[in-house]
Parts: sequence; structure tokens; C-alpha cells
Amino acid sequence: HMLTRTTVVGHWHHNHVMLFERLADHDPALLAAGAPRHRLWKVRAGQVILATGAIERPIAFAHNDRPGVMLASAARAMVERYGVSPGVRGIVFTNNDDAYLTALALRKAGVGVRVVDSRPRSEGALTAKAREAGIEVDTGSVISAVHSTFGGLGISDVKVAAYRRGQGRVIREKKAECDFIAMSGGWNPALHLWCHNAGKIRFDDALQSFRPDRHHDAIAAVGAANGTFDLQGALAEAYGAGETAAKTARPKSKSAKLKPPKAEQSGQAPLESLWFAPATGKYNEGNKHFIDYQNDVTAADLELAQREGYESVEHTKRYTTFGMATDQGKTSNLNGLGILSEATGKTIPEIGVTTFRPPYTPFSFGSIAGPLTRNLFLPIRRTAIHQWQVDQGATFEPVGQWRRAYTYTRAGEDKHGSITREILSVRNKVGLLDASTLGKIEIKGPDAAEFLDRMYTNMFSTLKVGRCRYGLMMNELGFLTDDGVTVRLAEDHFLMHTTSGGADRIAAWLEEWLQTEWTHLKVFVTPVTEQWSQFAIAGPKARDVLAKLEPSFDISNAALPHMSFIEGRLGPYPIRMFRISFSGELSYEVATPANYGLGLWNDIVAAGAEFGIEPYGTEALHVLRAEKGYIVVGDETDGTTTPIDVGLDGLVSKKKADFIGKRSLEQPFLKSPDRKQLVGLLTEEPGEVLPDGAYAVKTVKDKPPMEMIGQVTSSYHSPALGRSIAMALIQGGRSRMGETISFPLDGGKVIKAKIVDPVFYDKEGGRLNV
Repeated sequence: HMLTRTTVVGHWHHNHVMLFERLADHDPALLAAGAPRHRLWKVRAGQVILATGAIERPIAFAHNDRPGVMLASAARAMVERYGVSPGVRGIVFTNNDDAYLTALALRKAGVGVRVVDSRPRSEGALTAKAREAGIEVDTGSVISAVHSTFGGLGISDVKVAAYRRGQGRVIREKKAECDFIAMSGGWNPALHLWCHNAGKIRFDDALQSFRPDRHHDAIAAVGAANGTFDLQGALAEAYGAGETAAKTARPKSKSAKLKPPKAEQSGQAPLESLWFAPATGKYNEGNKHFIDYQNDVTAADLELAQREGYESVEHTKRYTTFGMATDQGKTSNLNGLGILSEATGKTIPEIGVTTFRPPYTPFSFGSIAGPLTRNLFLPIRRTAIHQWQVDQGATFEPVGQWRRAYTYTRAGEDKHGSITREILSVRNKVGLLDASTLGKIEIKGPDAAEFLDRMYTNMFSTLKVGRCRYGLMMNELGFLTDDGVTVRLAEDHFLMHTTSGGADRIAAWLEEWLQTEWTHLKVFVTPVTEQWSQFAIAGPKARDVLAKLEPSFDISNAALPHMSFIEGRLGPYPIRMFRISFSGELSYEVATPANYGLGLWNDIVAAGAEFGIEPYGTEALHVLRAEKGYIVVGDETDGTTTPIDVGLDGLVSKKKADFIGKRSLEQPFLKSPDRKQLVGLLTEEPGEVLPDGAYAVKTVKDKPPMEMIGQVTSSYHSPALGRSIAMALIQGGRSRMGETISFPLDGGKVIKAKIVDPVFYDKEGGRLNV
């Protein structure tokens, strides 16, 4: 590919544009002409050079969708770039000289090839080279039929017919054996970036394509993007555009007066438009001429649209769906316009064009699917302090697509030892948790409060600015789907926190209701999880650590009580401060823009050193919350769990007229006292930890089946309590307080545990309200 097929990529950066040109290494003609392999320009914004190349057009002929039909440039790339033969013997079907380069490349590679050229005469230099190479050339001819191999998975032969432009049928057909077809109907300049910036275009009769015309911005198109396909002309345009851009960027600079190197002229003969190659028989006799390969739109479909009165090209596009596939008409639009031109008698400029849309450069399915395999099946998301955690010996666990620190193991410790140390640090001194992965969704607009009242089970329109409230969210069936603390930042502005793994799902859930059910509500939903780093400073010494960070506001309990919020600064860092706790201790969650995250984290660690601050991971967090009896949606719920089941029916509003799941929750069976209810468990042997998911049975038998009455949802060893604790959903659990139930395990072992209140630690809440 020569300069006429290269791309200059523009990267916008503040006040400049970085332009990078990469010339194909296999292009000896261009390199011999003196062009460097790479060029890099930096010019002021607005001085843009587009060398986006051109896109080859297919040709509409009967059964042109068969496996083995490809663009001529694709066949050439297979041979020259990848060393792969498209087949054993091919037909190059063309209306222009460029396709002869493909025929010559195939012949050089030892592939049998024959050229079918729709032009009555072809006397260019490339045609002469092809004939000299022994390539058979059929001029004034088209492919009128394609025959498949047995089973239809390949091509066995084609029919080549004499053709004159304007005649309605083909004559004198002859058979030509082949196993692939390389077609070329000409080239369309890639105008997409030009048009996206409101550039005007014009139709070039010589190219039978649109090309750039004028632009209100300082944008220049060069090479094939400008409809210039000869090397000398492309080089001249490129040098001229570079000279202009440089002069604009530095008006006082002297011109280098560089001249483009001399290049051999290709001597290509002009093309002749070919939008449709006639076939034996009419459209309704089984011959399909495909225009849009992805949407299976044929030439007959476009003609039918005209007969049915769809005169506007935009209407025709939507009626037939031509140009509406993922390539957005890159290979089909101009061919479709050509068919409409012949059907209506109008010129292509009179018909008009549809909107140019990205992507303007094709890419392979492999580039989409390739990253979604093996270790890259899902993108891995990391917080701003991930490397710090790695350096501190953290082990990680996946939470949604995030990697969160599970625990920070020190030399000589196992995971159990490090988790215990982290828990006791929070209970007795102070701990630091990276909570950046928690879902953060900003909800703003005049109807934001009303919207939240409908989404949550409890009331949020009564929440005061600067205060936080824990909320529960149900689906239409009345089952818990998420929970979290929501903060009122302003009268019309809320910040919703969700579970880490549920952030994307909840954002989509909110949008679904706004866009399909409550379209009249004036609310904007904006996920901002990645924009903020958020850290929990938890423990009796948390306020002391904050004081050393020079807050710009009063952090006393009177000024900033539990479940309150304030914006300000910690030293040089802009922050949002939430007085919320998931550990049951005095706790502050500090959020700062993500680019400040690592700096703030390091300053917190330094400020907390004298108080024995230690980072803690997700496992310590889960033990801390379980000691306090806090639920985790997905652990204490299983998709059929209601707020009543987990003892949070006090958060289900009796004042609101409606909210999602309200009517379902009124069903008697969802209020039944015999449903599984959340309780705490204390094993008879304090050191014995129940396995997560262990079944409780009504009566232990020698072998299954045994009637199951519930299951363990969370189970841990509690260092603060010096024993094991567990939470479970047990049938009629709240009416069975003090009862001992059994959990049969593998190997015949049975663990007995007493049903207790699920809050094991500081039930009065004195520690978090100091």
C-alpha cells in the first residue's frame, strides 16, 4: 500500500495535535522515493491533516455473497502481508486498473488468476504488465453467475458474459473455473472525519465517488482521502499540507522549501462506473445482487423501495436497512446510490448521501473477542492505590470486575493471623480500608428526591442536605436487590452508594425506570465510581488521625455526628467526608478525586503511624460487619429474601404511596412468620466455625433426606469476641430465639448452635456514636 492507502492518526492533547504517519514497510516504491518510515508532527489545534485513505467498493453481481468472494485489496493483503493464498485459482473482477496490482501479486505468488474487466478497453500500463505476465484478461465482460461447490461452502466456477454499459441483459456466457473472486468497483475516499467536522463534499465523475470539497476549519485532506490516487500527486499534497500547517503554527518561521521526491507514475487508465452486473434472468428468478452484505439488502430491494414511493434516500435507507449495519455503509452506501441512480434516472448528487458515521476504519472480530479470553475474559479494574497494596504484600479477591485487597499478610503470618491482626487494629486502635470500589451514582434534577422515594423502600425526600441515610432497594417481586448509604448533597442532588459488584447493574436499573416508565421525571443518573477514591478510617483513634490531616472543618461529634456529610479539604486534598460506618466503630469515609487518591492514602498512613494505623482488607471488613449484624446483599440474601426476612421491615415506609416492590411485599406469603428469617448463631463449641452455606435440619437422621429449615449465610471466627459467630436464614427464626439447632456435615459430623440475636457486638451503638 502506498501513501494513497496510509493513515495519519491525530491525537488531540490540550492545545496541540500529534500527527503520526506510518508507512508500510513493504512499500519499496515509497521508501525508494525518499520518504521516511515514520514521521511525527506536533501542530497547534485546528491545523489538522487528514490522510485517512480510501475504502474499496465491492461490485453487485449475482450471488456475490458466496464464501470466497472478497475485495481485491483483501486478496492482495493476504498474499503480500500475510503470505497466505486466497485459493488455487481466482478471478479478479474489476472496473479499474488498481485491481490489476492484485492480479500481478497473485501471479507472482504462483496463484492462478484471470481478470474480468467491465471496461470495453483497458490500455493502461498495469493491464499491459498483466498481459506480459501471462494473465488472461477479458475486457467488456462481467461475472453473470457464481456456482457453488457441493454443500455451498465454496466456489466451483463462474459465468463470464460479454457486457456493455447500459444494456439490460448479458450475452455469450462462458464458464471459468475458480475457487475465489477478488472484486474491485473503485475506491471511495474515507470522508468520515472530514464530514464529522462539517466539511462539504462533491461528487467526482472521474472517480465515481464523493471527495472533499471545502471546509470552514483549517483541515486539509491529502492522498486517497482527497481522491488523489497517484503517488506523485499524493506526495505533493502531503508536503504542501505540511508546509501550510507549519506556517500557521509558526507564522514567523522560514519555509524549509522541501520538495516531494520524484515518484514513478502509475499510468492507470480511468475507471468506468459499475454499480450492477446483469445476470441471466430477472431479479425474481433467484439471482440476488447483494448491496449491504450484513443486512442482506439486494439491488432488487432498492428498486422495490423506489416503486413503493420511497424517494428520499433517508427513507429508502430505513425502509431497506441498507447502510445501517455495523460498518455504517462503508462498503454499501455508494453502490446503493448507484443502483438508485439507475432506477430513477437521477444523478447520484441529485439523490444525495446519508450521514457518515464511525467507525471509519474496519477492525477484525479478533480485536473484539481476543481480549475476552483466558485471563482477559473480563477487564480487571484496579483502584488508585493498587500498587501500594501489592508492595505491602496484599492478596486480592475479585469483587465484580475489581480486585480488592483481601488481607495484608506480613512475614511469618498466615492469612488467619493477618486477618485477626487487622480486625483487632480496628477494634482497639484504627484501621484504613480502600473502599473505592463501592458503587457511586450521582442522581440530580428537580425530581431526584421523588425518584429515590420510588426506588427505595424508605423515604429520601425528607432527608436533609448534609445527611446520610441507609436504604434498601427491591425488585418488582418484593425481593432485596441492593442496599447502600445515600447522601443528600443539595436539594436536587444525591449521591447513592451501592455494592461494589452491583454498581453497573443498579445504574442500568435506574436508567431503565427513567427511560421506560417514568419518562416525565426530570432526573439525570451519572455513575461516578471511577472518579473517586474512597477510604474508610475506622476505630477509636479515627478522629485523632483526621485531626493530624488539618481538616478545614470541625470533626467533633457535635459538628459531624454519625450519618452526616461535609465537603472541604484535608490538607491540600479536596474531599467529601461521610460519617458512616460498616464496622460498628467510629468511622469516617473520605472521598477524593481519583488522581489524588494515592497521595491522600499515603498522608493518612503517615498521620496514623503514631496511633498504630493498619490497612485492613475485605475479609476483616466482613468479620467486623458480621459482629455488628450488618447484612451484605448477596450473602444474607438469595434472590428471594425480603426486607422483612432480614429484620429490616422498619426501613419499609408506611407513608409512601408507592415504591418498587410495594404491592408484591403486601402478599400474605411474603409476610408469613414461617418464612426464613435472619438470626445469629453461636456454636456450642466456641472454637468451631460453621461452614458457609451449611444446612440446618429439623431432625438429624442417619442419612438423607432430612428436612431442611435454613442455611448459614455468613460464618467467621471473631477475634473481638474470642469465639465463632454466624448469621443464618432459619425458618421462623425470630420466634426460635434460644433454641439449639443442628447442622449435619460431611462424614457424619453434626454441629449444634444456639439461635441468638444477629447483633453480636455493641448492640446499643455506643462505639460508633462517640
